[in-house]
Amino acid sequence: MNYTSTRGDPTPRRFCEILLEGLAPDGGLYLPAHYPQIGDATLTRWRGLSYADLAFEILSLYIDDIPAADLKALAAKTYTAAVYGSEAIVPVRQLQAGDHPLYIQALSNGPTLAFKDMAMQLLGNLFEYELARRGETLNILGATSGDTGSAAEYAMRGKQGVRVFMLSPEGRMSPFQQAQMFSLQDANIHNIAVQGVFDDCQDIVKAVSNDLDFKRRYKIGTVNSINWARLLAQVVYYFAGYFQVTERNDQPVSFAVPSGNFGNVCAGHVARCMGLPIAQLVVATNENDVLDEFFRTGRYRVRASSETFETSSPSMDISKASNFERFVFDLLDRDGARVADLFGPGLARDGGFQLTPAEFERIAGFGFVSGKSSHADRLATIRSTWQAHQDMIDTHTADGLKVAREHLQPGLPMIVLETALPAKFAATIEEALGRQPLRPAALVGIEALPKRFTVMPVDAAQVKAFVARHCAA
Repeated sequence: MNYTSTRGDPTPRRFCEILLEGLAPDGGLYLPAHYPQIGDATLTRWRGLSYADLAFEILSLYIDDIPAADLKALAAKTYTAAVYGSEAIVPVRQLQAGDHPLYIQALSNGPTLAFKDMAMQLLGNLFEYELARRGETLNILGATSGDTGSAAEYAMRGKQGVRVFMLSPEGRMSPFQQAQMFSLQDANIHNIAVQGVFDDCQDIVKAVSNDLDFKRRYKIGTVNSINWARLLAQVVYYFAGYFQVTERNDQPVSFAVPSGNFGNVCAGHVARCMGLPIAQLVVATNENDVLDEFFRTGRYRVRASSETFETSSPSMDISKASNFERFVFDLLDRDGARVADLFGPGLARDGGFQLTPAEFERIAGFGFVSGKSSHADRLATIRSTWQAHQDMIDTHTADGLKVAREHLQPGLPMIVLETALPAKFAATIEEALGRQPLRPAALVGIEALPKRFTVMPVDAAQVKAFVARHCAA
């Protein structure tokens, strides 16, 4: 399988090359040259597989430069009941039956209590495997709005040949999220609190990645969802969720996905393109509704930092969805030159773009619909879900559930992807329910642990100097 850039770079690359590279040299994101097609016989065979075996089957369609036995071992090492708390790994629970069946798929039972663990644990094992095979090292530069950072750091801590430099917006994560990252004392983990918003952090990562000389000299890679390997790992749980709520391969389902950076729902787009019977992909945003606006109007309008709201679902406080470029590439028939203009000079010049009427009409063919949720909506959804089902959900999952209910269709199962456990957002849970959420015993009192981090302004040059200094140490 070869991979291509969304901005038209024709150089063919294999999986292990793009695993360590992150962004393409032309600033685009990598996608496979084609999506393998899954037929009825394959779906039938996959139904009875364990999660690790299902992961191997899907990964092997896209990865042919790692021996099959090694890839199978990596999947088995990653997806265990000991790490995720159940043999199902991503168990589905039903909220309502009847004409409008509604489910929540638990993706947050990993070590950092967020769905990012599903991909990041695999990515850590892939990095360590490939770096050992090459005898090389890698310096990971990433940005987080809350959950990516801790998931990456827990996956990479102690890994041979890997350093992590993680940027986060100063003061804009929950105390629990901050503590998960900043309390790590591992020598290969470096936290940088940027005096801006998440989009500023993400822009710095892209600016450093686009400095090809610096990137090659310091062997810079990425764990953000701009890395195709992360998105590929997320494709697996769409199939796993589908198998848990259906009995036949011709039964369609819909998925509702809390969305900020578009990586989670983009994995659903890939699964649908492969042939998984997904009727709708419901994009749920919070008050930072750039994606909802796009899917309603065809207008993609990036917000400035001053227009990016600080909300009670902070991992979605994003106004420039980097993975969105992958979907637009497919929407525009993989026209790399057009995508390069829209997301390069066009985005810088106009702050966004407007699809033509014909292009906007094509969105329906990809199954996307959308909606938004507010703080008041989150409180109401958390409260009603607890009162009706004794099911405590976090703020982001509440956004997904609120918007999912707006798109229920008779007889069509709707699966809401749970993105974090409520323990990560205790203040809002207490506001909604008048009680603190439970947390695993190992994480009690984590906010009081000593913290290690560096505060920096929004300045890519200072971040590069920090990286260089620690690589030389």
